[in-house]
Amino acid sequence: MTLIFGFLFGAIGVGYIVYGRKQRRGVALACGVALCAVPYFFNSVILVIVIGVVLMALPFFIRD
Repeated sequence: MTLIFGFLFGAIGVGYIVYGRKQRRGVALACGVALCAVPYFFNSVILVIVIGVVLMALPFFIRD
């Protein structure tokens, strides 16, 4: 399950990276990089999901 959620959040992270670079939004770019890296550092499925959802929502609340 960690592999599946890692792939899912990694794909979303790549989308955030592309969006952040094109629109010059640092928060979206940083969240995209973090979404790609989170599954490498945590083995717990619940922890990966919680951190992934928080990182996905962060650019909507923090505007740069």
